[in-house]
Amino acid sequence: MDIQAKLTGFAMLGATWVMWVLVGLSIGGVAIALDRALYLIRTSDNFRRLKGELLAFLRAGNVEAARERLAASRSVEAQVAAAGLASPEDGVASAEERIAGATQVAKIRMERRLAFLGTLGANAPFIGLLGTVIGIIRAFAELNEAAGKVTAGLMTEVGEALVATAIGIMVAIPAIAVFNAYQRVIKTRIARAESLGREVLAYLKSDRAPRNAQAA
Repeated sequence: MDIQAKLTGFAMLGATWVMWVLVGLSIGGVAIALDRALYLIRTSDNFRRLKGELLAFLRAGNVEAARERLAASRSVEAQVAAAGLASPEDGVASAEERIAGATQVAKIRMERRLAFLGTLGANAPFIGLLGTVIGIIRAFAELNEAAGKVTAGLMTEVGEALVATAIGIMVAIPAIAVFNAYQRVIKTRIARAESLGREVLAYLKSDRAPRNAQAA
């Protein structure tokens, strides 16, 4: 049996399994989207208030109070700023490295599993297209058996082929939309974290910071 015959035999199994694959992938995408939404909500805070209170403590030279305020926040912005204030006596250069490291860790945590949504959005239409191709092959086989006549079986196969493509598109569009939305949120959160980190560095470079921090 040649490769064409094998592929034809495979196609005759039908496109229903392709649709179920798409349904399963969509359920996984929804689960990941909800998981990321809960994580982003849990690690959020009122950024303006957080920044205002942090700046007030730093301007007063009260590093301990600033640390306590950051520790009380669950936001990734607070975690990044707290890394810079972990050991201010080590100097500005050390604080800058700690802030950069904390920023990367925060980004990785927020982007966890999001690659699945991006991949699903990019490839779901192709999976649906596979179902369409299988459906068309089965439709031609049905047409051959009916000696060129349009039958109910033929129309069923054509309809199944079109449904497979539709499901692929329906899975892809929300996945891409959610993926882009989360990427935008993450980008904003990282920008805020870097902004808060720069405020910490500005404090460490000022006259109010511990003397050892000035050496850097």
